Formats: sequence, C-alpha cells, structure tokens
Amino acid sequence: MNDPHRPDRTLCRSALQALAVSVLVAACGGDDNANPPTTPAQGPLTITQPAAFASGLTGVVSMQATSSDPSIASVEFQIDGTLIATDATAPYAATVDSNAFASGQHVLRARAIDATGSQSAWSSVIVQFGGSRTQPTGFTRNENFITGLSDATAFAQAPTPDGRLFVCRQSGEMRVVKNGALLPVPFMTLAVDSSSERGLLGVALHPNFATNNLIYAYYTTTSGRTHNRISRFTANGDVLMAGSEVVLVDDLPTLSAGNHNGGAIHFGRDGKLYVGVGENGVRANAQDLTTPLGKLLRFNDDGSIPGDNPFFATQIGLARAIWAYGLRNPFTFAVQPGTDRIHINDVGEVTWEEINVAAKGANYGWPNSEGPDGVNGNITGPLFTYKHSAAAPPGSGPGGFFVGNVIAGGTFYPSSGPFPSQYRGNYFFADSGASLIGMLDLANDSAAYAFGNVSGNPVDMLVANDGALLVLTRSNIVRFSTP
Repeated sequence: MNDPHRPDRTLCRSALQALAVSVLVAACGGDDNANPPTTPAQGPLTITQPAAFASGLTGVVSMQATSSDPSIASVEFQIDGTLIATDATAPYAATVDSNAFASGQHVLRARAIDATGSQSAWSSVIVQFGGSRTQPTGFTRNENFITGLSDATAFAQAPTPDGRLFVCRQSGEMRVVKNGALLPVPFMTLAVDSSSERGLLGVALHPNFATNNLIYAYYTTTSGRTHNRISRFTANGDVLMAGSEVVLVDDLPTLSAGNHNGGAIHFGRDGKLYVGVGENGVRANAQDLTTPLGKLLRFNDDGSIPGDNPFFATQIGLARAIWAYGLRNPFTFAVQPGTDRIHINDVGEVTWEEINVAAKGANYGWPNSEGPDGVNGNITGPLFTYKHSAAAPPGSGPGGFFVGNVIAGGTFYPSSGPFPSQYRGNYFFADSGASLIGMLDLANDSAAYAFGNVSGNPVDMLVANDGALLVLTRSNIVRFSTP
C-alpha cells in the first residue's frame, strides 16, 4: 500500500494516460539520449520487487530496489521508459497502477543517482500485467469505426484535406471510405485469382496524389499466366477512370504455390516504390539473387528500375529491382514519415516472427536463419523477434511474454500528433493470429510494450491524418484515439 507521507512513490494517474505496453522484448534501455549519463554511481542496484518475469500482476504493483552503495542519493523508477517516481529514502520504492495499462508485457526499471547527479546503469525486470484491458487509460478503441468489409488485405489514406481511405479486398474490389462511411460503389473491381493467399494485396498512393490522382495496386492476375502484377490507375472522383490502368510490372514469376505472395507496396521518402514479395513457398528463392521472389524490390514511379539499386549492375531483368533479400513473406512493411527508415514485417514459419530494418543490399537470412536462430556471416538479424510459443519460464526469451504467429501490419507514429509524447516516433505492429497490437520503443533499445488488441484478425495499420491509429482487420477498421 502507499505511504501517505511519501507521495513521490506513487505513480500519478495523469502520467499514466496512454502509456500502454505489450508482450514483447527483453531490451530495456532508458532514454539516455535525452539525459546522457555522466560517471555512473558506484555499486549495483537490484530490483527486488517485483520478480523478473512475474506474470498476472494486477492492481497497484509495488516496486522496490536496494543497493549497498552509501553514496546513492536517490533512485529513479520507470515503466516502459517513462518516469514513475524518484525516491530518496532506502529501501527505495515506487508503485504503479497496472489498471492504467493494456494487459501484457511491461518493462520496469530503476537506476541510482548520487549527490553529484551521476547515474548508474539501469536495472530492469520484464513483467506481465494480467486482465483483459484492450487499450491504455486515456485511449478510446472504436471497433465499429468502419464495418461492412470482408476479406480485407491492405489500405492507404489520401493526404489532407482529402482523407479518403482506399481499402483492398482479396477478391479484387477496392473500396473507398469517405467522411467516415464506406461508400456502396467500389472504386474498382479487378479480375484476380483470390485462391489461397492470392488476390488484391497492396495499395499505395503516389506522393503527388493530390494533383495527379495516381493509385498503385499489387494483385494476382491470370492474364496469360498466373502471376502477381503491379499496375497504376487514375482516380476519377471516388471511382476509377475508365481505361486508365497502366501495367508497370508484369514479369514477376509464374506462381507455383498459392501462398507467400507478400503484396505490400509503399513509396519511400526518395520517391521510389518499394514492394514486398514473398518466396512463393520455395525456400531457396529467398537467397537466389536471380529471382525477385523473397525480396524487397525498389522501382521508379513509372515501373522502371533505378540504376542505384544494389544489384542493378550484376543482375539482369527484374532481379535488378532487388533492394534487400532473404525474406519469407513480407506481407506488410512501413516507411517512417520524414526519414528513410523502413521496417519489414516478415512472417515466420514455425518458430519466429520478425521485424527487420530495411537496408540496401541486406540479407535477412531466410531460409538459413529465422528470428535469432542462424544469424551469422552476412545475415542481418531482426530488430525485434517473437516466438510462436512461450519460453521457459514465460517471458524469459526473445520477445518476452509476446507470443503470436502472423506478424501483419505496422506503422510509425509521427513525431507530432495527439498521442502522448511516449508514443511519438515509435513503431506499432500487429499479429493477425494473436489479434494484438504492440509498440517498439525506438528511443529505448527497441523495447516492446503492449498497446492493445482487437476482436478480429489484423492485416494492416496506418496512422490517420488526424493522428488516430487505424487497424484494418479482415472485416472492419478499428480506431484507437485520444479524447
């Protein structure tokens, strides 16, 4: 219980609003970029309460830290990189109300500060908050924001003041959401092969969409043969301009399997079109630099291949479009606003899900590596990875308490917006199988926290023009917002 004579031990509820966190990593660094440490305080600091990997914590959670160092003047406590309290009296303690956070994994930290202001390294424990809270305090989850969809796969939003959402259906329809309503007439309907994981899988708007009305789509066609295609279309209001399709990339390989098509397409800050392509169920494709399968591709906006691509000079044909390789099924990826940073969500096989940082010419290892396994030589390991099953003890392995099986959907929150500061600039992602949403704290060693969950199966995410977080499931769009 709280000591009424020591109010600095209690986490103020206003500081808790929207601090959510979820089942994710063991990386736990504090934001030392904002307050760089000087000479560390001497002697170890140990968090004695709660225990590492404690699970099912409810109500007010007590924290306690001890040290044998007599030079300590105070101890600072954090949850998920945000200050809880500073205590100047041993045994050093603080409390946090778990009810203010989404259920799932959280990272508790403490560090010592001496009389000169020198700081020790962080001590940390990963814990799991129990219950069924679907978002943090201060947030609203609206699962009926847009309903009436089916077999949805991807979406994109037109810039302000337009604001329309263009939503792909696997069956070949592209629908429009305008002024908060799903329009009854489809924007367009493409003839696609929608069996297995094929169909209309990706959409992107040209960076100059406001003036040129150009929309790009990635879909499976049976024209001539069964293969994936990238085409450009012109919008005429809320519908397609008749006859406006321009096929940009029509030489992706003939599909042998129905699965692992990838499909995400986005423009980078460089104005190039990036495309995630799966290995089509043939593991060897991912390492084969003569095929575009199992790769992140990069094109000019007219479908031509940029001469500065890493393999342009050494490969021929569509293989010159390869930007990065060693991927299994990059169904989703995201571009950080205002930067060149791209996160690739690569769906795993039977053990690990991955978030990779895209880099020119990088090899992410599949099928020779998955998650942290087999990362050696020229393989670039994942930024974050989580398992399909719990570690022993739960919470102790990579990904912490986070367990899922289909990473699907990711978006960067911009550096400004209505979300509290601890969310800005960070990366949100979803798992379709577990229906959860997590956040990577990029300023704190990419530690991962639970943000919430949805009832359906997420397939894509974006931050809307008004700063809300939108999650596309197979049947609806869920909106997370602050008042």
